[in-house]
Formats: sequence, structure tokens, C-alpha cells
Amino acid sequence: MISFIISALKIIFLLGFLIFIHELGHFTVAKLCKVKVNEFAIGFGPTIWRKQGKETKYALRLFPLGGFVSMEGEDQRSEDSRSFSKASIPKRIAIVIAGATINIIFGISVYFILSAISGTYISNEIDSVLEGYAASKIGLQSEDKIVEINNKKINSKNDLNQVLDKSTGEELNLKVIRNNETLEYKTRPTEVKVKSTGMYLNEECKIIAVEKESSSEKQGIKANDKLIKVNNEDINGDTNKAIELISQEGYNTILITVERDGKEINIELTPDYISMYYLGVNLKEAPDTFINRCINGAMETKEFMFSIIDNLKQLFTGNVGVDQMMGPVGISETVAKTNGVQEFITMLALISLSLGITNLLPIPALDGGKILILIIEAIRRKPLNEQTEINIQLLGFSILIALSIYVTYNDILRIF
Repeated sequence: MISFIISALKIIFLLGFLIFIHELGHFTVAKLCKVKVNEFAIGFGPTIWRKQGKETKYALRLFPLGGFVSMEGEDQRSEDSRSFSKASIPKRIAIVIAGATINIIFGISVYFILSAISGTYISNEIDSVLEGYAASKIGLQSEDKIVEINNKKINSKNDLNQVLDKSTGEELNLKVIRNNETLEYKTRPTEVKVKSTGMYLNEECKIIAVEKESSSEKQGIKANDKLIKVNNEDINGDTNKAIELISQEGYNTILITVERDGKEINIELTPDYISMYYLGVNLKEAPDTFINRCINGAMETKEFMFSIIDNLKQLFTGNVGVDQMMGPVGISETVAKTNGVQEFITMLALISLSLGITNLLPIPALDGGKILILIIEAIRRKPLNEQTEINIQLLGFSILIALSIYVTYNDILRIF
């Protein structure tokens, strides 16, 4: 019971806080732009607390799944000189974009601080060279610094990994500093074939995503299946054991047993073999200094941001299905399972940044859709017909509601 209460409090605080700072962004910029705000509310449903200010009514409602800032002339045009509709287009755009901007700034700031606190980064200086790999064949040595590959600056292990992750085995031009002397090498990275099933597991061995055109998808494995056996050996919810058994050498095919709708299904799977490319070097950790911690924070935060943007890009290009999205129910489950303050705050930053970026998508009913309408108004030099604008917003809202129901349904399937 105590565990349930703690989980509920974590979920309520996280959702309530992120909604609060989002709406506070709209509210603050509206006030700065002299736009009249009639109500500032957090949550939906019955009002559990309210206070009437000099001009604005402040309210807290029962369900912390949203919030709103009601401005004069926002939904219906008003002749009030301080209405939203009477404000200049730059001011209106500033008000609309403020909520998402606050979420993005908060997420980036918190993640940067956590990353900087957690330690330093892996530098570009070689600690050791692995025999049989490309680096040893061209004579790279311990204490060499890899500073450039194919005209791309290399400052850390992340930079090196990015180059190698994009490699298809083509020749690499390396610049290396040894004893203050710059040396140049040409080499092809060492190819290593690894098994790939195309399925991604959570910590409980539930399949949370399946890659398009992968062997798993071709054999009918689906998101929300639970992996329970590999080659007739019980997994017992151990993801590491599952990965170890799948990766074992000597098996051209793997017998996968999944649980779906309470039934066990056996699927014979022939993994794909994908090429990974390596230089064959272990790199040193950068010295633990304040500057290097800040550098680490900046690099981790950049990766964090681009991973979210990349996930959205994959969703719109079809590489990730809508059934793999996570809604309020899935987010709540993930938040409830966080252990410790740092993990919870990391999740807070992740959701805040995701919320901010998603809100700026040019979809009607989202802030990005409102900004798009304002840009169209600026180009046309006159507003859209009021009813047309209302219909566009209603259409976008209907699509979002339908999507939310579908995503929530999939969240429930994943949990149960």
C-alpha cells in the first residue's frame, strides 16, 4: 500500500510539475505582452481549489493530466484592446511558443547538471590497442590521440562511435597526435558480424519494439509479446540471460517462445547478421576536472536531445510504428518504477524535453499547429476565417484524442 502511494505521488508530482511550468510559460509571456488572462488552471475535471486574483482566476482541478491558460480573445475573437486576438503576431507567437520553450530549457538544464555531476567523459586518447584490429595493423599506440577522421573532429569516444556507426567499411583517413607530432594514417575499420533479431526488450523481457523488415517482424513477433524461452531454456524475466542465449554461437536458427494473450507461441527465428565496424582501441577517461565535467554534461545533453528528435523522425518516416509510442499510462508506469531521486529527476528531464519538442510539431491543437496558423496569417496579412480556424483546431484535437486512446490501449496491453 505504501509503495502504491509513493508511486502515485511520484506520478502526480511529475505530471503536475511539468504541466505547471508549461502553462506558467504561456501565462508569464502573456502577462509581459499585456494580454488579459482570465484563468490559469492546472488539471481537468472538478475544481478542488480556486482563488480569484485582481484579474485572473487561479484553479487546481482534480485530474493532473493537463492544464490551460485562458486568454481573452483566444478561442473567439474579442474587441478588447488587451485580447490575444488584438496582440501583434510576434507577441502571439511568443505566447504560444513559451510553454514548450520552458519545458525544453528545463529538460536540457536538468540533464546537463545531472550529466556533469555524474562524472567526466571518455577522451580521444588511446589507453590500449586490441590485437588483430585495424588500429594495431597500422601501428597506433597507447597515448596516441585520435583528433580527426575523414575531416571530422574527434574529441571523445562519442565522436569516434558516431563515425564508426555510420561506416560501411570504407577507408578512413585518420589524424593522430603522438608526442606533439601529427601523423596521418589510412585504414579500413575491422568488420565484425553480429546477430540481430530486430526486437527490443524491456527489463521484464517484454518486447517493446520490433524493427521494420527484421527477422522478428517477418516471423510474426509483435510488440507487447513477452519473451519467456530461448531454445527451450526458461528466461525467467532476465533480459541479460535472453540476450546471452540469443547471441550464442553455433545456432543458425533460434527457437523463441513468447507469451501472447495468455498463450505460449513457439517461433523459429533465423537472426540477421549485421556488420559492425571497429578500430580496436580502448580510450582513456578524461581527467576529473570541473571543465571536463561540464564538457561531459554538454556532450551527453546533445546526445540526449538528438535521440529524442531522431525518435520523432523515425516515427514520421515509418521506421517506428505508432503502436510503439508511450502515452500517460505507459509514462506513469515507467515513473512509478524509478529508483532513487536521480533516476526520477532524469525521467523528469526526459519527459519535459519530449513534451516540449512534441508540442512544437506543426499539428493542429498542439502549440506548433497554432504557430503554423499564425505564420499563415502573417503571410496572408489577414487572419483565417474564424470558423475555419475552429474547424482546423477541432480536427487536430479529434486526431489527438483518437491517437491518445490507441496509445493508452497499447500501454495497458504492455503492462498487463
